[in-house]
This record gives sequence, C-alpha cells and structure tokens, in this order.
Amino acid sequence: EATAVREKEAEAFAKEKAEDDANIAAMQKAIAALERGMAGGFLQTATAPVLRRIVQGSEAIEDSDRQQLLAFLSGDARYAPASGQITGILKQMLETMEKDLAEATAQEEAAIKGYEELMAAKTKEVEALTA
Repeated sequence: EATAVREKEAEAFAKEKAEDDANIAAMQKAIAALERGMAGGFLQTATAPVLRRIVQGSEAIEDSDRQQLLAFLSGDARYAPASGQITGILKQMLETMEKDLAEATAQEEAAIKGYEELMAAKTKEVEALTA
C-alpha cells in the first residue's frame, strides 16, 4: 500500500515538475526576448501563447499586473517593454515559479526519504518475525 501511494506521489510530482520546467523555460525565453527589444518578434513565437496561459493561470501576480501582461501579449502597443515594467513582472513571476519548484522538489525528496525509511523498517520487521 505504501508503495502504491509513493508511486502516485512520484507520478504527480513528475507531471508537475515537467510542467513547471516548461513554464520556467518559456518565461526565460520571454524575458530574454523582451530584454533584447524583440517584443514584436516574441509575440509571433510559439512561446507567446504558452506565456499567455501561464499568466492567465498564475495566482502569483496581482490582477492589475495580469491585465497589463495580457494586454501586452495581445499586442497592445501601449505596453512597450522598454519601460521595464512588463519585464519586471515576468521576472517576479519567474522567481516565484522557481521558488515553488524548489519547494516541491524538497518535498518530493523528503517523501522519498520517508518512504525509504519506512520500507527499511518494514523489511527489518519482516526479517525479525521470520528469523
């Protein structure tokens, strides 16, 4: 039973980590493009819709920031990245995403350690009972 629970936890973590890694990579690409002054070109890439999805689903940003980012991502010229505000919001989101991933990774590592300790204790218990 513990193995089945651990396998489900590991599977959920793997899925979350893959999604987080993809989101972080998209965010890094967006920031790099904006810092190089390539906002228009970036909006034409496949990364832009991914970033839009991240922004729409993020609980880590204020609604006003979300609206600014979504307006920028939809090509609204009023949100030129030269102001640094769009890039600043994205960097803040990236920092939060990286922190959340680090915390999830630490929790996964703790769960693995706990599972291994449990299995070692159960193995000793079985060996003691069958000796």
